[in-house]
Amino acid sequence: MTTRRVRKKCQALVSTLALPRPFSVESLIHDLSLQRGRAIRLRSLPTGFGAHACGLVISTDTADEIYVEEKTTRFHRDHIALHEIGHILMHHDNGGREDPGALSALLPNLSPEAISRILARTSYTTEQEQEAELVASLIRAKAGTLAPLPSTGVRGKLEVSLGIRE
Repeated sequence: MTTRRVRKKCQALVSTLALPRPFSVESLIHDLSLQRGRAIRLRSLPTGFGAHACGLVISTDTADEIYVEEKTTRFHRDHIALHEIGHILMHHDNGGREDPGALSALLPNLSPEAISRILARTSYTTEQEQEAELVASLIRAKAGTLAPLPSTGVRGKLEVSLGIRE
């Protein structure tokens, strides 16, 4: 169960985010990369990845790599990515639970020493997982309240003519 303290902490974080319009996970990742001065890359988690995770974030000295399950809906992929963004924004660590065998299969060209953090999304029982899940949901909710950008061109003129927009 998410505590009031966790909810306030997550709401405070999300309230500081300037979400892109129109909203997309890809544009949020781009904006966060620029703001943080650190690359965030969205990747597909290879089919049959052994960590039993649908999402994973791996942070190195230079970038954050978000891996999401490949064989699921677009909505679910976006939510997984937002969950992993939650881990990044909340500065979560892995508590020393990395799986070197799974890591070397996923990133064969990267030495395990180069990886400073890995978080696999497999359950929601820890406070970190609850925070990341809540951040994902709050970002999605905030994005849903954004007014759409006004249309331009012929569509914009039609909307004004029909009284949809001023």
